[in-house]
Amino acid sequence: MAGRTAALAAAVLGLMGVGAVARLRWPDSAPALDCAPEAVRIRPDGVATCGEGLPPSGAQALALGRRLDLNTATPEELALLPGVGPALARRIVEAREDSGGFKSWDDVDAVPGVGAAKLQTLRAATLLGASPDAGPVW
Repeated sequence: MAGRTAALAAAVLGLMGVGAVARLRWPDSAPALDCAPEAVRIRPDGVATCGEGLPPSGAQALALGRRLDLNTATPEELALLPGVGPALARRIVEAREDSGGFKSWDDVDAVPGVGAAKLQTLRAATLLGASPDAGPVW
């Protein structure tokens, strides 16, 4: 019995040691870039930077935690949002083009397939018109 207790104690101490080492080596939660999210630019080699480059595309903006402009997003970009598949993304873009752009969230709600839950997702992940401070998606 004493042998089992000693083995169990050694295993627990070993797991605690592994946990302590993992915690010390875990990546820092501080932002990787020292600029505001809306100031992030993408260099030609695809690296995000605070310096020169192009504003992130829709998919890149989503990866950076930014919101999409619902009046300029492509169907492919919209399809990346939770609950919005390719068919609904196409309907959203077609409705936007038919109406000359969305003016209000009621316009978006009128798109076939956009119910209360999808409208809530779209309101969280997109904007109606570009904003200097788009804010985080989630």
